[in-house]
Amino acid sequence: MAERPVVLLTNPIHEAGVEILAPLAELVTAADTAPETLRRAAAEAEGIIVRAQLPGDIVDHAPKLKGMVRHGVGLDFIPVDAATAKGVAVANLPGSNTGAVAEYFFSALFHLRRPLYRLDAGLRAEGWNAGRGQASATAEVSGTTLGIIGLGAIGGRIAQIATGGFGMRVLAKSRSRGHGLAGVEEVDLPDLFAQSDAVAVCCALTEETRGLVSGELIARMKPGAVLVNMARGPIVDSRALREALEQGKLAGAALDVFDSHPLPEDDPLRGTPNLLLTPHSAAITSTSLRVMSVGAAEEMLRILRGERPANLVNPEAWPAR
Repeated sequence: MAERPVVLLTNPIHEAGVEILAPLAELVTAADTAPETLRRAAAEAEGIIVRAQLPGDIVDHAPKLKGMVRHGVGLDFIPVDAATAKGVAVANLPGSNTGAVAEYFFSALFHLRRPLYRLDAGLRAEGWNAGRGQASATAEVSGTTLGIIGLGAIGGRIAQIATGGFGMRVLAKSRSRGHGLAGVEEVDLPDLFAQSDAVAVCCALTEETRGLVSGELIARMKPGAVLVNMARGPIVDSRALREALEQGKLAGAALDVFDSHPLPEDDPLRGTPNLLLTPHSAAITSTSLRVMSVGAAEEMLRILRGERPANLVNPEAWPAR
């Protein structure tokens, strides 16, 4: 590393990560995340820290590129196959945001089941009795049934909290059977949707899971059930979900991810009743942002030094280096 290599940041990272990289690399933050902007910004980059969707041909526009590190876990933002073909290392940070996303799920669940902000608003606007009167419309989660789609690190953590913390019955559907989680029943998707009071979507987006939560499965849910999607937007049929909410067939839903990001200003989801919308922020807290930024910076330094990253996801690319 005789000359300071250029590291492209698709988005700003925590100052703790900057402190690790800045003495050894020239950090360039993209002006925005439009595909053409990222292509231009990658021209001199030897490394990219990824917090946004990269164009599929990014490696063709970055002749000096040695590695890309996902500031998080999901790899759908990175064209891994194209990187592998070019001998570009790709790394991610397993477990770095598990706690944040699991806590997001329960925050969303309580928002839907026991929305204290409504009691607060009633008390402030209409008085003590008005606030208390709204409490009878809220519901507890203890003893109810939770269905989890995807039992990776996040789904597993949610299951542990649900069973150990709230005494919930937990059903799960995962591509790998035999998870070994105490108190978790493996069922097929139709039964999961029919029996669950709440459904947590935690699986990765693949060709098999695209559109997995279909209108047919949503129709099987109980009228008082809720759904929370923290995974990827295209996994859920958003039109079917919106129609179920508008028709009162579901009690509520929460979406942190959508078919396109950012959510368009004219998207009908914005006017859908009993729907909590958040801007792909389930994994982002001050705590997780620091952990992910430090982890990404450390992995990037390993790559730039010619060292194998701790969480290399395409080992077949490493010999080409």
